[in-house]
Amino acid sequence: MAQKKPVKKTAAVKKKPAKRDAAVKQKPVKKSAPVGKAAADKKEMPAKSKPLSGLARLMEEVKCRKEKVYQYLQLKDRPEKFQPEDIYCGVHKYLKAGGKSLRPAVLLLACGAVGGDEDKAIPAAAAVEVYHTWTLVHDDIIDRDGTRRGVATVHEELKNRAIKKLGLKGEEAAHYGQAIAILAGDLQQGWTISLLTELVREKGVSPILVLQLILDLEVDVQCNLIEGEALDLQYSKMPIEALSEEKILAMLWKKTGALYQFAGKAGAMIGIDQPNSRHPYVEALSLFTSNCGIAFQLQDDILGILADEKKLGKPVGSDIREGKRTVIVYHALAEANRSEKSLILRTLNNPQATSTQVKQVTKLFQELGSIAYTAEMAQKYVRKAVAALEALPESENKKLLMLWADYMINREF
Repeated sequence: MAQKKPVKKTAAVKKKPAKRDAAVKQKPVKKSAPVGKAAADKKEMPAKSKPLSGLARLMEEVKCRKEKVYQYLQLKDRPEKFQPEDIYCGVHKYLKAGGKSLRPAVLLLACGAVGGDEDKAIPAAAAVEVYHTWTLVHDDIIDRDGTRRGVATVHEELKNRAIKKLGLKGEEAAHYGQAIAILAGDLQQGWTISLLTELVREKGVSPILVLQLILDLEVDVQCNLIEGEALDLQYSKMPIEALSEEKILAMLWKKTGALYQFAGKAGAMIGIDQPNSRHPYVEALSLFTSNCGIAFQLQDDILGILADEKKLGKPVGSDIREGKRTVIVYHALAEANRSEKSLILRTLNNPQATSTQVKQVTKLFQELGSIAYTAEMAQKYVRKAVAALEALPESENKKLLMLWADYMINREF
C-alpha cells in the first residue's frame, strides 16, 4: 500500500530589521511610548520555545490521542444501561482516574505508521482502553490491592459505598464490593465489543476485519490473559525450584504482552484495511508490541519494588508480600547464599511481613544484581522490538513508536 507523504509545514518567514537611513548622522530622540505600548510590542514578538525532548514530544502525542479516545468514550457512554448506580461507578472509576493510555496510543500510532487514518481506528483504541480496564478491576481483587492510580481500587470503593449506603459491615461489605466489581468488569467486556462494532457502523471498516478483531480479542487475547493470571497465582504458591526463567517470561507475556500485541496488530490491520495477520506490516507491529509488552512487565516488576509509591499510585512491596514469582526473585534466589535465601523465602508470600523485612529483601535484590539483570533483559526486548520496525517505511509515527518503546523501560510509574 502506498505510504502517505507527510504534509510539509511552511517555514515561518523571518522579518528583517529595517535598515537605518545612512544620511542621518544624529541619533533620533527616543519618544516615550504610550502606557501599555511597550507591553503590546513585547507580545507581538514570538517567544522562542525550546524544542521538546524526545520523551516530552512522545508524551504530548500520547496525551493528544488519549484525549481523543476519552472524548469518544464520553460520546458512547450509556448511563441508562450501566445500572444500578454502583455498577456505573465501578465501570467508570479507573477511566475517570485516568491512566497512561499506552495501549490505545500504540494502536493509533501503528495505524498511522502503515499509512492509515488514525481517526478511523478511534473506536478500536477506545475498545482496548475499556478492555484493559476490566482486567485491572479483576486483577486488583485477585491481588487484594487497596489502591491504584492513587485512589481506592474499584472493589474498595464499592465496599465503602456499601458501608455508607447499605449499612453493611466487615466481611459482608467486602464481599459486596468484590461482587459488584466483578460484575462491573464483566460489563466492561461487553462494552468493548460494542465499541468494536462502531468500526463498521461509523468508520466504514470491513465487517470481516472487525469480526477478525473480535475473534482475536475474545479468544486469543482472553485465553492467554486468563491463563497468565492463573499461572501468576499458581506460581506464587509453588516452590521456586519447580519454575524456570522461561516459564516466568511466558507467564508475563500472557498477562501483559498478549494485549499489547493485539493493539499493534489491530492498528496495523485497520491501517491497511485488510484482515491479514501475515501482512509484513502487521507482522512487524505485532512483533514490536509483543516484545514491548514483556519489557513493560519487566519494568513494572522493578517499579513494584523500587518506585516512589506516590508516583506509582499503588503499594510498593506488595509483590514481595504476595510472593510473585518474577525474574527478579528467580535470579536473586539463584545467586543468594543460604542465609540470604532464607530471608527472601521467609518474606515472600507473607502478608504479615514487616516493612523492615521488605526493605531488607529489596536491598538484597539490588546487591545480588537481580534488579540490574532484569533491567538489562527489558532492554534486550526493546532492542528486538525496535528491530522489527525496520519493515515499516520511514514516517513520523515510526519515530514515535521508537520513542514509545524506549519509554517502556524508562518510565517511573
